[in-house]
Amino acid sequence: MTQTAASSDAPQKNRAPLAISLGVVGALIVLFFIFSGFYTDFLWFDQLGFSSVLVTQWLATAGMFLIGFVAIGLPVAVSLQLAYRLRPVYARLSSELDRYQEMIEPLRRFAMWGIPALLGLFGGFASASNWQTALLWWNRTETGQADPQFGLDTSFYLFELPFYQSVVAFASAAVLFSAILAVAVGYLYGAIRVSGRELRISKAARIQIAVTAGIYLLLQAVSLWLDRFATLTSPSGLITGANYTDVTATIPGHTILAGIAIVVALLFFVTAVIGRWRMPIVGTALLVVSALLIGTAYPWAVQRFQVVPNQRSLEAEYIQRNIDMTREAYGVDEMEEIDYDARTDAEPGALRADAETTANIRIIDPSQVGPSVSQLQQFRAYYRFPSVLDVDRYEIDGQIQDTVVAVRDINQSGLDDAQSWDNTSVVYTHGFGMVAAYGNQRSADGQPVFLESGIPSSGELGEFEPRIYFGENSPAYSIVGAPEGTTPIEMDYPSGEAEGDHASYTFSGDGGPTLDNIFKKVIYALKFQSEQIVLSDAVNDESQILYDRKPLDRVKKVAPYLTLDKDPYPSVVDGEIVWIVDGYTTSATHPYSRVTNLTDTLSEESSTTQGFAIDDINYIRNSVKATVNAYDGSVTLYAWDTEDPVLQSWQKIFPSTTKPISEMSGDLLSHVRYPTDMFKVQRSILGQYHVTEAGQFYSRTDAWVTPDDPQNTQNQKNLQAPYYLSMQMPGQDKPSYSLYSTYIPATSGDDSRNVLTGYLAADANAGSTDGEKAEGYGKLRLLTLTSDTTVPGPGQVQNNFNSDPTISAQVNILKQGQSEVINGNLLTLPVGGGLLYVQPVYVKSSGNTSYPLLQKVLVAFGDDLAFEDTLDEALDTLFGGDSGANAGDDTVPDTPGADGVDGGEVPSDVDDESGSSGDSGSGESGSGDTATAEPSSELTQALNDAKKAMSEKDAAMADGDWAAYGEADKRLNDALTKALELSGE
Repeated sequence: MTQTAASSDAPQKNRAPLAISLGVVGALIVLFFIFSGFYTDFLWFDQLGFSSVLVTQWLATAGMFLIGFVAIGLPVAVSLQLAYRLRPVYARLSSELDRYQEMIEPLRRFAMWGIPALLGLFGGFASASNWQTALLWWNRTETGQADPQFGLDTSFYLFELPFYQSVVAFASAAVLFSAILAVAVGYLYGAIRVSGRELRISKAARIQIAVTAGIYLLLQAVSLWLDRFATLTSPSGLITGANYTDVTATIPGHTILAGIAIVVALLFFVTAVIGRWRMPIVGTALLVVSALLIGTAYPWAVQRFQVVPNQRSLEAEYIQRNIDMTREAYGVDEMEEIDYDARTDAEPGALRADAETTANIRIIDPSQVGPSVSQLQQFRAYYRFPSVLDVDRYEIDGQIQDTVVAVRDINQSGLDDAQSWDNTSVVYTHGFGMVAAYGNQRSADGQPVFLESGIPSSGELGEFEPRIYFGENSPAYSIVGAPEGTTPIEMDYPSGEAEGDHASYTFSGDGGPTLDNIFKKVIYALKFQSEQIVLSDAVNDESQILYDRKPLDRVKKVAPYLTLDKDPYPSVVDGEIVWIVDGYTTSATHPYSRVTNLTDTLSEESSTTQGFAIDDINYIRNSVKATVNAYDGSVTLYAWDTEDPVLQSWQKIFPSTTKPISEMSGDLLSHVRYPTDMFKVQRSILGQYHVTEAGQFYSRTDAWVTPDDPQNTQNQKNLQAPYYLSMQMPGQDKPSYSLYSTYIPATSGDDSRNVLTGYLAADANAGSTDGEKAEGYGKLRLLTLTSDTTVPGPGQVQNNFNSDPTISAQVNILKQGQSEVINGNLLTLPVGGGLLYVQPVYVKSSGNTSYPLLQKVLVAFGDDLAFEDTLDEALDTLFGGDSGANAGDDTVPDTPGADGVDGGEVPSDVDDESGSSGDSGSGESGSGDTATAEPSSELTQALNDAKKAMSEKDAAMADGDWAAYGEADKRLNDALTKALELSGE
């Protein structure tokens, strides 16, 4: 038997070293993966020059984790050890407790250290997540503004109060865990015994429990004291901040309760000495009753019986505090409000004083011309343009020109079955070029007129680096770079008509970590789960790996404290394409400031979700302007709002990471603009807070909202987006690049109340090429329409357009051949003493490769409408043939070949069939009063001829018979012209 047992134990002993070895190897592998993640992060930050940001985060996170681990684990461990070591040695226990001890005893030593360690881990992770709160408290900056209730500097609420509250909550959790575990151990080992109705506690347990309870109550007293200040940042019904009930009942009540909690804590300390529990128990009961009476019942009674009957007068002071502090926190306190007595009659010459504004009206809609730009400028399937383009401005021949812009980004999904590792990682690595179109011009057939286009890029923007290695559609990673003299392998741009003809290129910048040794290749192979990074001959010691390439991702990583505008835009600056990104510093703890939900405010649709580090805010500043170089990915942060205390605090935490505005070039300054998301937040606030008098604010008689997008066809909550335009606002002596939005009454429930009540504009021009910052940048102007003037709102104007019989007849003609008519953005301009609406109208044919072409322009002034081929014609029609706008003809002749590859022709696969509807009819439409007769037989025949010609034109295109195509196109134009003449247009 002994020999058999020994032989059976032998394999187990032999397996033990193997198990240990496997465990060690497994642990080393896990540690290597963890290390490789940290190391690749360091390489990325170090290459960008922001390694200090990462190291600071690491140190802060590690330090806060250790503090949290010790702050929870140590008190719990001490409490457990004291409770066990001071247990009664000869206590008589029940048989049930004896069984529990027998079960637990083998695990006791592990539990004594394991439970504190486990709770310490939870505490460490919770504490580490608050590293930003701790660093802001340590590096806090005073604002110089006092709150109206306690007279404290508002920095106390921005930086100190959140930290103190988190410390108290954390300490309370540690003490509570310690008390619970002390009671459990005391009961298990006989220090606490229940005999019938009698509770017996040993002296040691009594001292430990009483002292712990006293400490917990002291912490609650501190918490109650801090809650007094928290009333200034909490919603209280009508407003955010302390109202009449808070000031007269809640705040004094918290003060009294804090005092009672201190007294009860002292009673527990006395009990620890004298051993009598009656006084602290009575004191605790008193505290509970006081909390119900003083903390709940009394404030309710004050609100119900004193405030509600006299709310308007009693709350006036606190409403005024809320108005003043909210306007300051959102940066709208210096807004200029202008009473605008808008005219609604279109009179001849009314636009003469606004000729510069009308000449710059943007008729190219960046949300509609994306498909057009793609068809005309994409050239290859492995390129792409965004569906919605950006808006910028450039100085052309000494004049500022509004433009619609986009970069030609790489699109690896267009490679289809050619998406091998080589192609996606080392060959198709970057996009190429930038496209810019005039905002106020179109070609004769409705295409955008490009001032920069083609491959290679040519136009009015001068010479610049056209390659897009860092864009919004860049691949997850690319490996670029090679020793000098090596044959280039990167596809640079198509250089001929054949699909495979292209120029090659080798990246020469400093855009990512180098793969100059086998270790780096291995860790990046692990990161991207691709062994080809190690095995491929294309990866050499000069190679760089580019990743995290989206502009927003790069800025967010190097500036983790910023909330970023979701719309970065590209600009040609100093011979480079750069992405310009706006960064905001935010807070949710500004006293007496209205809370705004960023996701709800900034989402274009209610179903859209977007995550923010701080979603509910009541303070915002556009404190940083950032750029990301599209070629090498370099990130530059400029401290824009140097007066912002939040930014000043972060600059102490991350010194030398932001540059002063003085280092921003004049070229860059001329492209910086007032940010869209900031404007959206401010217009949301100003819907109510344009009212500055407490009584009027209370009555809500003048609350406004942003109108719904009149182009929305999905029956969803979709607010009209703000638009950039160069225009002259009342109060300005010349046109300026501006961002604007409109307001309608908040009570609007249908089109009958869709009338304009306000027009908000921000001066969006930051500066000029000479490096001078514009004095008026960020100036908000609010045109308040007088109550006796009825100006149609965007929804009502769109409804008038859609229901006008004369316009409908022309739209039906444009729809011949199953073409789609698309309404562009509805722009609103304060010109001619009133408000002018302008809307481009696009036509898109039914072909698979068709794209929208701008064919008509709708304009409205008051209730008068016009629908013409050009903006100039529409304005003259609307204003009786003499608008005085001097807008000029927005249509320019076609320029074949200007947009092709290497200056050649536009590729033949671009479908031009949509152009068949262009320039057909002179359009003399006037107001919506015009009636339309039943169509005659001649008109019906003309429309049938147009339909037949369109079909023949499509067939000729499909056959490549361009002679027949031209003849069919002529017949189509003749038929449409005749149809318009017969319809009285």
